[in-house]
Amino acid sequence: MAVVHEQASLPDDPAPFQVEQSEYVHRLPWFTVRKDAVRMAKGGYIPDYFILEYPDWLNVVAVTTDGQLILIRQYRHGIGGVHFELCAGVIDPGEEPLQAAQRELLEETGFGGGQWQLYLTLSANPGTHTNRTYCFLATGVERLQEQQLEITEEISVHVLSPEQVLAIINAGGMMQALHVAPLLKYCLTHV
Repeated sequence: MAVVHEQASLPDDPAPFQVEQSEYVHRLPWFTVRKDAVRMAKGGYIPDYFILEYPDWLNVVAVTTDGQLILIRQYRHGIGGVHFELCAGVIDPGEEPLQAAQRELLEETGFGGGQWQLYLTLSANPGTHTNRTYCFLATGVERLQEQQLEITEEISVHVLSPEQVLAIINAGGMMQALHVAPLLKYCLTHV
C-alpha cells in the first residue's frame, strides 16, 4: 500500500535482524503466527521470535458538520467488556485504505461524505505485528443511511462533543490504544 510513512534512518540506528529460518506455526485469515530464527547485527541470536501476521487495519475520527465526534460501542470478547471506540475495521485484499475507511464508517454508523485525510499511521505492536493501522480524519460527515451491520456486529452509535470524548478517555471508557491516539491528537487542537 502506498500510504506507509517511514521515518528516515539515523546514522546510529540498529541494523535489521537477519532471518535465518522462518516457518508458519498457525495460518488462518484472522490468526497467523510465524516463528523466525533471527540473528542480530552484533551477534545476538533469537531462535524463537514469534510474529503475528494480520491484514492492515483502519479507524476513523469522524467529525460531523457541527463539530461532534462519532463514537461507537460494542462488546469486545478479548477483554470481556463494552467500551467506546472509533469506527474501525480491516482493509480487505485489493482495497485501498481510504476506500475501506469510507465503507466502514458508512456501514457501522450510517455517516459518510465530508472531507477525508490520512491522519496517522500506527502499529499495535511493531515488535510482533506485521500490519499497520491507518487512521483517517473525516470532517463534515453527515448521517446518510441506517447502519448496515454484519450478523457478527452489534454496535451502538454515539454523537459526542470533543469535551465529552476527552472525559470518556480520562475516565477509562476507551480501552483501544489505536483509537485513543488519533482522538487525543484531534482533541489537542480542537478542545
